[in-house]
Amino acid sequence: MELETSTAANVAETIRDVMEKHGHHDQIEQPKAFDFTKAQLITLPAHRDVREVTGNYRSALEYLKPARRKGTAHFYDLQSLIAWSNRFKGESSALFALPNMKAPTLTCVADYHQEGPIDPSDPKGDKTARHCHHRAVYDFPLSEEWKAWMAISGELLEKDDLGDFIEANAKDIMEPTPAVLAGIEKDSNKPWENRLIETARQIEGRYGQLTQLLAMSKQFQVYETSDLKVSTNRDTGEPEIQFLNEHKDAEGKPLNIPNLIIIAIPVFMGGAPYRMPVRFRYRKVGGSVRFILSIYNPEKAFEAAFKEAIDEATTATELPTFLGKPEA
Repeated sequence: MELETSTAANVAETIRDVMEKHGHHDQIEQPKAFDFTKAQLITLPAHRDVREVTGNYRSALEYLKPARRKGTAHFYDLQSLIAWSNRFKGESSALFALPNMKAPTLTCVADYHQEGPIDPSDPKGDKTARHCHHRAVYDFPLSEEWKAWMAISGELLEKDDLGDFIEANAKDIMEPTPAVLAGIEKDSNKPWENRLIETARQIEGRYGQLTQLLAMSKQFQVYETSDLKVSTNRDTGEPEIQFLNEHKDAEGKPLNIPNLIIIAIPVFMGGAPYRMPVRFRYRKVGGSVRFILSIYNPEKAFEAAFKEAIDEATTATELPTFLGKPEA
C-alpha cells in the first residue's frame, strides 16, 4: 500500500515538473510606443512557432481611439459640405465636381494626395500618398420643376395630356414682355430680353402667351389639304410629281401659331430660376394631333447653375476644384 502511494506521488511530481519545464515562457511586454510601420513579434516557448501579432495590437489600440479618419459623410445642402470641408481640410484637401445633368455631385476629399511626383526609389514608400478615405459628398437636388419639364421635353403628348400638364405647371410659364413679343433687339431692352429675342431669331420662332397655349390644348384642330405640283428635272428631263401638304384651321385659313413659350424654373431645389425658351410643335399622326414641348438648350442653364454653386464652394473653402470624380 505504501508502494502504491509512493508511485502515484512520483507520477504527479513528474507531470508537474514536465509542465513547468515546457510551459514556462518569458513575460510578454506591450511596447511603450507602438509603431504601425513595423511588425510586432512575440517569442513562444521552445518547440513552438514565432507569430506576428501586429493585427492584434492595432485592434487593441483602435478599440478606444481610431488611428486615422475614414468614412464618407453625405449632406443635404451646399453650406453643410462647405462647413465640413473647412472643419477637416488640410494642405492636400481637394474638391471634385461632377457636372452630370441627371445626378450632379460635389465631393471633398480631406486626406487627398499631396502635390508632386512620386519617388519610386524611396525605400520607405511615397511620402506624398494619402489614404483618401475621409470624404464628404453633396448630391445636388434637382428641383421638382426641372424634373417635370425635362421629363416631357421632346415627348409626344395628346391634347388632353398637354392641357393637364400646362394647367399643373402654369406657374412656371412667363408671359413674354412687349419687347420680347416685338422681337427686336434694342439697347433699351433688358439683357435677358435680348437673349430670348436672339434665340427666337436663330430658330425662326415666335413667342406666345399662356392663354394661347391653353386654348390650343383644348380646341386645336388641324385640317390637311394636298396640292399637286408637277415639275421637270432640267438635267434628266424626267417629270417630278410632289404633293404639297398645308395645315389649315377649321375656317380654311393657314395655321399661324406661336411656336415658343418662356419658362422660368430653378435647376436645383431652392435655387434661382432660369429663363428658358420652350419650343412648341405639333405633328399630325393619322387622324389625331400630337404636341411636343422641347426645352431649348437646357444644358446652358444647368451649366450656369452648377458653375455658380461650384464657384461658391471653391471660394468659401479655398480648395482646388477638379471637374470629375476622385480615385476610388
